[in-house]
Amino acid sequence: MTTAKQRRWWHGLFRNLNAKIAAIPMIFATMVIFVGCSLWTILYSFTKSKLLPVKLFTPPVEFQFPISLFNRSEDGWFTWVGFAYQWNGFEKLIVTKNFVGLAQYDRLLDATRNARWADSVENILFYGVFSLTFSFTVGFILAALIDQKVRFENAFRSIYLYPFALSFVVTGVVWQWMLSPDGIQDAINQFGAWAHIGFLETLPFKLMASGDTVIFALLLAGLWQGTGFTMVLMLAGMRGIDGEIWKAARVDGIPKWKTYIFVVIPMMRGVFITTLVIAASGIVRLYDLVVVLTAGGPGFASEVPAKYVYDYMFARSNLGQALAASSMMLLTVVIILIPWMYLEYGRKKQR
Repeated sequence: MTTAKQRRWWHGLFRNLNAKIAAIPMIFATMVIFVGCSLWTILYSFTKSKLLPVKLFTPPVEFQFPISLFNRSEDGWFTWVGFAYQWNGFEKLIVTKNFVGLAQYDRLLDATRNARWADSVENILFYGVFSLTFSFTVGFILAALIDQKVRFENAFRSIYLYPFALSFVVTGVVWQWMLSPDGIQDAINQFGAWAHIGFLETLPFKLMASGDTVIFALLLAGLWQGTGFTMVLMLAGMRGIDGEIWKAARVDGIPKWKTYIFVVIPMMRGVFITTLVIAASGIVRLYDLVVVLTAGGPGFASEVPAKYVYDYMFARSNLGQALAASSMMLLTVVIILIPWMYLEYGRKKQR
């Protein structure tokens, strides 16, 4: 019996061997880049380091600038120098005297000393709640409308999904112009003058000029870009529902809106969870739209955690504080992913 199990084990090990060999570079890159860098980030967040570690390797004496992989001898022959770097040890990678324990996290989470981080967390929570609520609601409604087999369905899907094909940088530039005094506000004022509507002639539309309304400018731009993607995922989930369910609902005389609410939505649980994970992960790392559209201003009114990390790492040369903030962002993503992984894989194994 034991021999049979061993044979089955070895047989499974060498099954699809070519695919497993081809996956080795990807596995190595994942372990080194993702897992390794994540662990290094968490470890360095307990230090007071200001800059990235330097001089991890000492180049050979033969190396001069520009760096050459060969060294030319007196008789004209080239000898291979290669990558003969000397490893300087972990004391260069992690300087033990820089360890300060939880001091960086204490500074980060102290709202009285660090109001900027508190503002960034508040902004991302506000943006996330409104963005998820609006995109899920509107995305589901649009998907339900397109699911009625309307004419020009492909054209409507392309129009709704087109903004998602643009980068956040392009979206930020477009909406920065639209929300400027020469954009939507000027168009409304001119329309009011043309239609002789008094209040429209002087109607202010300055979302980015006030710290109380600038977050709504980010919401407009983000929802314009992301709602179409949510709609496509919802539509794919609806198209995956068995047509017999719709026939049974029609036979029973159930209105379509009740069928969507009480039948379709519960059956799309997996689609909703996957969409939530994708959208929430994107919200946590929101950065480029903020930089292009508002630059975090006015003041810190539209500051977000990702911009906080970038500024402290590169502008203020405070690596420890930046990595402490990025570790909190990583923890948020893990909290989002763990329930999803349990629902997707844990229940399947139990079945």
